[in-house]
Amino acid sequence: MMPNILNRTCFTVLILSVFAIFLFTSCDGDYRRSAQGGFSEVLVVMDSTQWESPTAEAIRATFGREMMTLPRPEVKYDLRFMDLRTNRDLEYAKNFKNTIFAAPINEDSNVGSFLRAVLSEDIKERIADGRNFAFPLRDRWYRDQWTLFLSAPDHQALSKKIMDSERSLVRSLDQVERGRWQRQIYRRGEQAHLADSLMENHGFQIRVQHDYRVGVDTTGFVSLRRYLHDNDRWIWFAYMDGHDGIDGIDQNWINAVRDSLNRKFIRGTREESYVTTEYRSPRAIETVQTRINGRPALETRGTWRMTNDIMGGPFLHYTVYDEHQNRLYMMEFAQFAPRYSKRRFMNQFEAMAHTFETDTTRVPDPVAYRYATAD
Repeated sequence: MMPNILNRTCFTVLILSVFAIFLFTSCDGDYRRSAQGGFSEVLVVMDSTQWESPTAEAIRATFGREMMTLPRPEVKYDLRFMDLRTNRDLEYAKNFKNTIFAAPINEDSNVGSFLRAVLSEDIKERIADGRNFAFPLRDRWYRDQWTLFLSAPDHQALSKKIMDSERSLVRSLDQVERGRWQRQIYRRGEQAHLADSLMENHGFQIRVQHDYRVGVDTTGFVSLRRYLHDNDRWIWFAYMDGHDGIDGIDQNWINAVRDSLNRKFIRGTREESYVTTEYRSPRAIETVQTRINGRPALETRGTWRMTNDIMGGPFLHYTVYDEHQNRLYMMEFAQFAPRYSKRRFMNQFEAMAHTFETDTTRVPDPVAYRYATAD
């Protein structure tokens, strides 16, 4: 029994030192080391006896849910559960890039003790009476770090709150990961001249990775392609003036327009082969409301196939309304890479999409290109 008592005592002392860091870390000039861990990895710190609890299942169902909009389902985030048994465990958890600490506020465990130590009395009261349960933090112990404290009176209450707040909880991590992916994909350079050309000629731009090339460039439509023999990626943009918002636009309308544009501009090498939406698994097409740099948007995810061919892959599409231009934009990212998992490339596409900007000084053209859902 003596080693366990010593470990618990040392652990309590370390919690107090962590609390001091929690309170007094300065924001002026952050010279700390970067947190460790890879993209899409989340460390879930819970008492090992609770890894099959309702709380753990809720975390798996939200942060670890399967994305059915890929050719083969992949989880949103890779979750790894760990307990706090020693000081070394806590140091490891503090050093990780994405970490969730979860326990009922009065749980008799090291994780419960940690949460009670780092949360103020007011916050603990709010947790106990159900007013608060989730506390996301940035760069608490290391740079480039996302930490989430989850607590409630019991596991049943905590799991329900997690499920009810899935979108906001996961979005807080998505935003951090998106920034990381932007730094990653542009680290080897970007084509500022191409972004400038898009802005000058079409009234919008995104940050363009270093090795994309222009494909089609015509009135109301532009495509870019990054071709590798085992990883072909492309992006296209289309727009029309005279719209007054995205109200009334639904997934059926978006897919009809997408299919029309893909049939016209994104064609295969065989006769009458072109990209179209894969409708044979309708549950694998998903459209949700979002925002792109403050602009209202609809995000559509799913899979595409090549007619008269055996090719296929995932796509990520955004329908974005810009009120300054009175213009509706569509931008689509797609990939053909049968040898690779797709999640990380979809994350890269999402990061690129969120660099989208428009020329807010441009006056809308009343006779500008308009979509047609048929040739």
